[in-house]
Amino acid sequence: MSTNKSAAIKLSNIFSVIKESLNGEGQDYTSGSMRKAIILLAIPMMLEMIMESVFAVVDIYFVSHLGKHATQVVGLTESVITIVYSIAMGMSMAATAMVARRVGEKDAEGAKKAATQSIVVSVLLTVIITIPGFIFAPQILKFMGAETAAIEMGTSYARIIMGSSLAIMLLFLINGIFRGAGDAMMAMKSLWLANICNIILCPVLIRGFGPIPAMGLMGAAIATTIGRSIGVLYQLYHLFNGKGIVKLALDKISPDWNVIRSLLNVAWPAALQFLIGSGSWIVLAKLVADTGHSEASAGYLIGIRIVLFFILPAWGMSNAAATLVGQNLGAGQPLRAEQSVMRTAKYNAIFMASMSLIFLFFAPWIISFFTKEPAVATYAINTVRIVSAGFLFYGVGMVMANAFNGAGDTKTPTMINFVGFWLFQIPFAWLMAKTFNWGPYGVFWAIPIAETAMSIAAYIVFKKGKWKLKQI
Repeated sequence: MSTNKSAAIKLSNIFSVIKESLNGEGQDYTSGSMRKAIILLAIPMMLEMIMESVFAVVDIYFVSHLGKHATQVVGLTESVITIVYSIAMGMSMAATAMVARRVGEKDAEGAKKAATQSIVVSVLLTVIITIPGFIFAPQILKFMGAETAAIEMGTSYARIIMGSSLAIMLLFLINGIFRGAGDAMMAMKSLWLANICNIILCPVLIRGFGPIPAMGLMGAAIATTIGRSIGVLYQLYHLFNGKGIVKLALDKISPDWNVIRSLLNVAWPAALQFLIGSGSWIVLAKLVADTGHSEASAGYLIGIRIVLFFILPAWGMSNAAATLVGQNLGAGQPLRAEQSVMRTAKYNAIFMASMSLIFLFFAPWIISFFTKEPAVATYAINTVRIVSAGFLFYGVGMVMANAFNGAGDTKTPTMINFVGFWLFQIPFAWLMAKTFNWGPYGVFWAIPIAETAMSIAAYIVFKKGKWKLKQI
């Protein structure tokens, strides 16, 4: 009886913590149970990324049924638009680090100022990069290796997606502000709203519904843009009118050069960190297209989307480490910051290891939902199986990277990314694909090998502890 009662109490406590995490109430993550702090942050962050994963899969599901050229256009456009994602992630990480540090210091005014200035800078940056992407969309697709039929079909899609960069930027950035403040639930809600709208609109605009004509590939772009824009409007409403720790005010919009300088000092290495990574994915996508043509390109891009479906929730969990590190360093508790990272890394590694087993046994069944073309399916199956071989290490590596970023030490993971991606992964993939004639499979194998090496390097550097001394 006592055993059953104990189990019931534990189960009740678990549900109580889950309910608390979903209520979105303000929490002090610098004291109390570390496990509870991780769970309170990780659950909404993982749910946030799960919805992003669901959208990515739904999107590629409908697009893949438009044929291999449509799939190639979406994949290649996404490879290029990751440049925007990278800058958005850089600014988001800077905002998370600065807001979390100010919140840990109990400086609400400083947190508000950091949030406002990050939005102003991001809007200016986005305008600069959006215009050339919109104008030169067909040339970009051609450079990426798209076939003529794919360029003719996908130019409108690419232009709409590239022209909507501001929505992408603000969606990432403002969620970074929410996460830095420890308001993971609001970040989850905004992304869920954006992606639910996206999921509803995607089949309606692609295939047509009632008086709405079928728009094909262009409909997918319009659906994505509308969904993201609705999410951003929801975010802005709560930043100006909500009850959270960080509230924006128009009187904070005028430039504060000291805050902007601090933001950019954290943001540019963080943006470069993700640019280095996304740039390498662009090179790998082009290398697959060059060596395996449209079938390999489509299969690889479907496979990577499926991989992202499982990686994004883990990335959500790793985001908890960034918030915990930033707030605990602000509160003068570096030991608690380190312990929270190691605990999060353990949980993430277990999660990712279980995901790799799913791919090992169920890859053909999963891929069958996205393509019926045998050649494309074969490449997709091998992509997910090979890439997932390094999932255990990815789980640890992404937590370490986010821990550095949460401390404001964005230069360390940037250097690890540069060495790992550009000095190792790309040359190795090129060697395997072209010199040893492995074709696309050389690229597939280069990914887990390089990611595993980078994760080990990040762990070693993290344990040295210099990130604890970072001031922002």
